[in-house]
Amino acid sequence: MTEGRAALPESFGLPELPFPLRPYGPEGAWAHGDGALTGRAGPRQDRFVPPSRESLDPASDAPRLLGVPDGDFQLLARVTVGFEAAFDAGVLCLEVAERQWAKLCLELSPERPTICTVVTRGHSDDANSFQVDGESFWLRVSRTGRAFAFHASPDGERWTFVRVFTLGTAEEIATARVGFLVQSPTGEGCAATFDGIAFRPTGLADLRDGS
Repeated sequence: MTEGRAALPESFGLPELPFPLRPYGPEGAWAHGDGALTGRAGPRQDRFVPPSRESLDPASDAPRLLGVPDGDFQLLARVTVGFEAAFDAGVLCLEVAERQWAKLCLELSPERPTICTVVTRGHSDDANSFQVDGESFWLRVSRTGRAFAFHASPDGERWTFVRVFTLGTAEEIATARVGFLVQSPTGEGCAATFDGIAFRPTGLADLRDGS
C-alpha cells in the first residue's frame, strides 16, 4: 500500500463526496490519502458483456467503488493509469441495474491512451472517442433529469462532450450508483489513481459549451 494512504472499510465516506461508497466486484485494494483514491484490478478483470455473445452469460467483473447521489449531479476526477497491457483503464462508472451500466474510461486502446465509453443494456457496446497524451486525464459523469452525460478534459476546466444517453426506468435512474472502477482485461493487473475528486449537486445546462 502507498505510504500515507489508508485501506478502506466495507462502507465509508470520502470528504469530497456527500454520499457513502461501498466496494463491488473483486477485491480492489482501495485506499485513500493525500487527496487521492487508489485502486487496483487483478489479472484479466473487466466489466464487459461482448455483443457477439448470443446468451447472457454472467458478466466478467472488475473492482469498483459506488454510491448513490441525490438528484442531478456532476462527479469528476483526474484519472491516472499505470498502463501495462491493452485495455487497462481507470474509469468513472454508473450502474442502474445488474445488466444496465456504463463506463467512461481512460484506456490503453490498444496502444495509445484513449477516451472510451461503454453502455451496457444486457450486452455492452464499445466506442473510442479520441486519443490523449500521457497517463492522466480528467473525466466527468453527470445526471440531468433522466439523461446521463460523459465529458473529458485535459485540465479539469474546459470539457469535451463525449456521450449522452439514458439508462433504465425513472426509478432506476433516480437511484443510480456512481463511482470508480479499475480494469485490466488482457493484462496481469492495473493500478489507477483518482485525485481532484469533486462533486457538484447540479446537472448541466448545455452539454456542448465546454463548461
